Amino acid sequence: MPSKSKKNDSQLTDEEPVKINKWDGSAVKHAIDDSVRTALMKRPNIREHFAIIDGRLTICGLAVLIAVVALGYDFQYSFPTSRPVLIICVCSYFFLMGVLTLYTTFVEKGIFAVGIEEDGTSTKHWKASSEMKKYDDKYHLTITLKDSRSDKFREATVVRSVANFVDVNGVILDDLVANEVNRIIIQLQQDKKRE
Repeated sequence: MPSKSKKNDSQLTDEEPVKINKWDGSAVKHAIDDSVRTALMKRPNIREHFAIIDGRLTICGLAVLIAVVALGYDFQYSFPTSRPVLIICVCSYFFLMGVLTLYTTFVEKGIFAVGIEEDGTSTKHWKASSEMKKYDDKYHLTITLKDSRSDKFREATVVRSVANFVDVNGVILDDLVANEVNRIIIQLQQDKKRE
């Protein structure tokens, strides 16, 4: 009997709603982003694609590797001997940090979810990005659709108060977020049919 109650407790914890500090703008934005990602990936035939995140991780991994090489070389050969290698590693590290900054600014552009939908005749790329300014309650959600067959981009942006997605206790209202995401997706699909 006790094992059954433990199982029920673990099932309850898996289904608990996300609760955040509603006055922490960054936490609110990230929690709503997670809810949008979940709603987008629950759509039929959409699978998550990690290429944009993998690019960032690759750049960060190279920077860490360079730091480890500098540390290991300096450990093996003390400072005066390791000076040229340290200079090269430090310059390379700061170069990669510049590349990372450019990558997050111009490639990621606030994109937090990428989904690929394959229907047999074409491949559709869905991208979700968001923006929320500091000390502002307006959540800007942009969903972009690119069809591989026509190579056309369609984009829809909505601006909503976070009060539409978070209740007074700081719980994210996932069904309201999913309704908004589904409404945007339907709008983008209807725009495609009109073309």
